[in-house]
Amino acid sequence: MDTAGKVFTRQELELIARLAQQHGAYVLSDEVYEHLTFPGGLPHVSIRGLPGMRDRTIRLGSAGKTFSLTAWKVGWMEGPERLLGPCVKAHQFLVFTVPSSLQRAVAGALDGADGQAFYHGLGAECARQRALLAPRLAAIGFDILPAEGTYFLVADVAKFLRDGEDDVGFAKRLTAEAGVTVIPVSAFYADASRAPRSLVRFCFCKQDSKLQEGCRRLEEYFGGAGNGAAAAAGAEAAAGLAP
Repeated sequence: MDTAGKVFTRQELELIARLAQQHGAYVLSDEVYEHLTFPGGLPHVSIRGLPGMRDRTIRLGSAGKTFSLTAWKVGWMEGPERLLGPCVKAHQFLVFTVPSSLQRAVAGALDGADGQAFYHGLGAECARQRALLAPRLAAIGFDILPAEGTYFLVADVAKFLRDGEDDVGFAKRLTAEAGVTVIPVSAFYADASRAPRSLVRFCFCKQDSKLQEGCRRLEEYFGGAGNGAAAAAGAEAAAGLAP
């Protein structure tokens, strides 16, 4: 789940499924990160595969996440025809045109992916990159929140906030003064009054050289790896990556 990096357990999904069936509700299941769970952690479970849910669930997928093609903005829906039909009718009035050539390319990628080996490698690569970034951020002093998937890392920066500064101000300052850009988590809240004001999101689906350079800039800006190996070990444990 973006932004928290949470993977729902089967028991949690079964509860949602029971409630949906009990109240005659339909489920729109955003599963764009289905292949980006960390090895050794919780596996992805599709709620559409649970008993009684196939005919009341629309499942969403994304080429941007699965094939690292975020700029293409191509995705897909899976579900029963009686649910997809109205969605298609609504969709035609929401967009002016579609990139048909990119849609063909994504269809080819889905047909040509090397079985499960390709998909299993995605989560492993995300875990490796998180293991590269999290300890160095923790050593600087960032409080790293645990995550079970995706390629985002959320950190609490309360100790770094200046008087009157919130997550948005911190993100702007870090961009201008350190040359590293983060996303303020409050931006994801519709109700600003309920949003946390000290959480920011890092993205680590980058080349190792860029991650290393970003860490170097942060270490230089904040005065080095102040909390040392203990903080790094804590970050690995929080990320579920400790040996």
